[in-house]
Amino acid sequence: MGDLVESREWYLAAYCPEGVPTSDHLKLRTVTLSLAVDSIPDNHLAVETLQLSVDPYLRGRITGILEGLFISQYQLNQVITAFAVVRVIRSNDSKYSEGDILLNPNASVAEYNIVPSSQITRKIDTSNGISLSDYLGALGVPGFAAWVGIEVLGDPKPGSNVFISAASGAVGMNAGQLAKIRGCRVIGSTGSDDKVKLIKEEFGYDDGFNYNTESDFDAALSKYFPDGIDVYLDNVGGKMLEAVLNHVNKHARIPLCGMISQYNKVWTEREGVRNLLNMVGKEVRMEGFMLESYWHRFGDFAKDMERYIQEGKVKSKNKINIGIEGFLESLNSLFSSSNIGKVVVQVKA
Repeated sequence: MGDLVESREWYLAAYCPEGVPTSDHLKLRTVTLSLAVDSIPDNHLAVETLQLSVDPYLRGRITGILEGLFISQYQLNQVITAFAVVRVIRSNDSKYSEGDILLNPNASVAEYNIVPSSQITRKIDTSNGISLSDYLGALGVPGFAAWVGIEVLGDPKPGSNVFISAASGAVGMNAGQLAKIRGCRVIGSTGSDDKVKLIKEEFGYDDGFNYNTESDFDAALSKYFPDGIDVYLDNVGGKMLEAVLNHVNKHARIPLCGMISQYNKVWTEREGVRNLLNMVGKEVRMEGFMLESYWHRFGDFAKDMERYIQEGKVKSKNKINIGIEGFLESLNSLFSSSNIGKVVVQVKA
C-alpha cells in the first residue's frame, strides 16, 4: 500500500432534530490521507476499517439538541464515529503490529484512519471461532447494553417473569438469552409473526407476541404474564412502557435501555406515560442507563459473553451490509420493522 490513500468518510452536514436522517444531514465525501511512517505520531496506528457497528444511539448524536439521551452532539462537518473492527496497516506503538485486528469503540466512519492506540479496547483473537461481526453485536454495544440491563440492573432470580421489547433486535436477542441463562421465563414483543418464531426457535424465548396484531398491549400482557412481570427491559418506550406498568409485580425492576419508538420525535410529540403512580404502590425501580457509566465492567461482560458464545448459550443473527456507502441506509433500517438482529456495515474484507 502506498503512502497516500483515498478514504471515504461520513460526516455531519446538518442536524436532524426530528424524522429520519437523509443525505441532507449525513453526507459521504472522499479525502486524501497520508499513511507515511512520519505521518503517524508516537503511540498511534494507521488502520483500515473492516466492519462498522450501526446502533440506534447514533441517531441521538445528530439532533443538535442536548436532551433525551443527553449524549454529546457531533459538530457540523465532523466525521461521525462508531464501534468498529479495524486492521492495523502501520504501527507506531510497540504493543501492536501490522495485521493485528482490533476493536475500536470510537472509530471514524471512514475507510482509513490514524488513531491513538489508547483508543483501542482490545486485540481480537481471530482463531477463537468468534466472527468479527459478533464483536460488534453480542460482544459490542448491543451485547453490553443487554448485559448491563439484565445482569447488573434487572438482576432477575431463577423463575422470574422477564419481558423484553424489541426482542428480535440487537439488544433484545442477547437480553433474552442472558435471562434464560439465569433460569427465567422470558417473553418478547416483536413486529412480525416471523420475528416471534425467530426469538422462540433461535434465541430460546419461551413465547412472544407481534405488537402489530396484538395491538391491545394490556390484553397481550395479561395473556402472557398471568402472574405479572418481575423485570422489563425497555427498548421502545411509549405505549408499551405504559402497558407494562399495569402488570408489574411488587419490587419489579425496569432498566431503561432505549426508547426507539421515540427517537425520531421532538420531545413535545413523544408519548407520555400516564400511570407512573403504579410505581409507587408496587415499589418499582425504573432506571435509565448509559454504557459509559459501566465501562469499568466491560472486561467482566466480555469474559462472560465470550464463554457463552463458545458454549453455544448465546447465538446471534447479524445483517451485514456491504460497502461504506450504505451506512446511512443501514442506520435508517434500525427504525423500520424490517430490521432483524444486529446491523453491521462491512467496509473491507
